[in-house]
Amino acid sequence: MTTLFPSGALRRLALAAACGLLAAGPLAPVAHADPAWPAKPVKLVTNFPAGGPLDILGRALAEPLQKDLKQPFIVDNRPGAGGNIGADLVAKSPADGYTVLLTIDSTFTINPHLYATMPFAAKDLKPLMIFSSSGLTFGAGSAVAAKTLPEFVAQSKAEAVTFGSAGNGSPGHIAAEIFATATGAKITHVPYKGNAPAVMALLSNEVQAGILATPGLLSQVQAGKVRALAVTGRQRSPLLPQVPTVGELGLRELEFEVLYMAMVPAATPEPVMQTLRQGLQSALALPELKSRLTTLDMVALGETGPAASQRLAASGERYGRIVKATGMKVD
Repeated sequence: MTTLFPSGALRRLALAAACGLLAAGPLAPVAHADPAWPAKPVKLVTNFPAGGPLDILGRALAEPLQKDLKQPFIVDNRPGAGGNIGADLVAKSPADGYTVLLTIDSTFTINPHLYATMPFAAKDLKPLMIFSSSGLTFGAGSAVAAKTLPEFVAQSKAEAVTFGSAGNGSPGHIAAEIFATATGAKITHVPYKGNAPAVMALLSNEVQAGILATPGLLSQVQAGKVRALAVTGRQRSPLLPQVPTVGELGLRELEFEVLYMAMVPAATPEPVMQTLRQGLQSALALPELKSRLTTLDMVALGETGPAASQRLAASGERYGRIVKATGMKVD
């Protein structure tokens, strides 16, 4: 396997984006803590469509936060442009803790490499917490002869295979390109407008494979209409515990996880952030929240500080290399 290294410019971009996410720059404006926070409703902006896992997670968090902090927590869906629209709204909001972004990491680890310009600067936002992670499922259609991932690797080296994804630049697209780069497979990427259409394309054998969100594939796998060859997470999926991870199959370089996280404007006072973190940690410890994470194919993390910083920085550099090497572009 050929190792891909970013150019000096791309490396600087990845590091600058990661560092900007993790701390406000020295010139960031200073906000003053409100000792009565929260004294009014808090808006939880989700930057992906209603009904998806991020939206479901946001609504599951809002209820215990409201009980704990004695103010309404209102989910506000602002999807579009790979999450950039919602992120931009929060980046330009007052840094007072009343507008919080619920997002997946791709807006910050993938988008800076895909979009010629971003509507907000990385330093405008900083992470509050990485709630959870979720792997994707490597699904094959019923017409595919391969019964295991190693067999599918061999097949895709011999002849090109079609891969469906939820769209250009989506996590599944990145994961498919990682698969091709790491194994030498020949793939033809077919983007769809969301996970559900990509699942339907796989079900009808319009495409041969897809690396897709597990909840959307689950019923088809259980019905035997789609074959789950592996999951891309570091741990087995709670929804498909019988399906091996790529690491178990000796293909650790194919590991890929989606991170679910909260971010706030960079100048948000630390006391406000600490109150929010404590509320989120309490919510994530609730049995009903843990059960909801399982149904969403998520593993609880609750990461803050250096652990979250390192995870985001590593992901940003890795995806930047893939985007550059493959020439990926947004729709």
